[in-house]
Amino acid sequence: VAYLVIFHILFVLFAWTYWKSVFTLPVQPAKKYHISYADQERYENEERPEVQRQILAEIARKLPVYTRTGSGGIRFCDRCQLIKPDRCHHCSVCAICVLKMDHHCPWVNNCIGFSNYKFFLLFLAYSLLYCLYIAATVFKYFIKYWTGELTNGRSKFHVLFLLFVAVMFFVSLMFLFGYHCWLVSRNRSTLEAFSAPVFQNGPDKNGFNLGFVKNLQQVFGEEKKLWLLPIASSQGDGHFFPMRALCEAQNPLLANEEHWEDDGIDEEPH
Repeated sequence: VAYLVIFHILFVLFAWTYWKSVFTLPVQPAKKYHISYADQERYENEERPEVQRQILAEIARKLPVYTRTGSGGIRFCDRCQLIKPDRCHHCSVCAICVLKMDHHCPWVNNCIGFSNYKFFLLFLAYSLLYCLYIAATVFKYFIKYWTGELTNGRSKFHVLFLLFVAVMFFVSLMFLFGYHCWLVSRNRSTLEAFSAPVFQNGPDKNGFNLGFVKNLQQVFGEEKKLWLLPIASSQGDGHFFPMRALCEAQNPLLANEEHWEDDGIDEEPH
């Protein structure tokens, strides 16, 4: 009876987290990040790159945008016609800009980002436990098969198949889940792990790293009772993320107000 109870609990959590990962739609940037039709025409009709950068800087003047392109310009999506919030990227599969995009996952046929990253992590965790439980409960029958105590031909096939599939998925999920745990501990997305976010003072792979506890809370929230349940509890709205505290001498974004105005940003420092 205990085995069946554990099995059904794991199955429900596995199915629940998978459902939430699949059917939780990616969150797109708010309307204030979309440029107006007049600004769009002005930008597209301008052929000089330096003037285009000034136009984008002017539009982004009152937006809480702190990351830049590799060349130091405002991050702009010409397909969605919007100023990209920090950590937002365009998904070519979904054809939309996704807040805090991590990657597009073929397993769930959905884009993993701010809205469903917690659900995706829980899906990996419960899938891992589910595979481990199946492998552990089937292993004793595999021993019987190995010693010749299991004589039924169909049972042999079922035992070998279940053990092989469970172990194979367990090993694969262990590496994937471990990698995402490392990302959470550093407060990075998969995209940021491959290409560090660029601030005005240059690329900084630890730009959003606030320390292990705060990094964990940013994904799972402060209510620990909700951490293991696929219920939305991530901090913020996906448009702005606290940045690692840097001294003013090292961070022109927070230090030099005149430089902000020259570059088209006058937002109060966070």
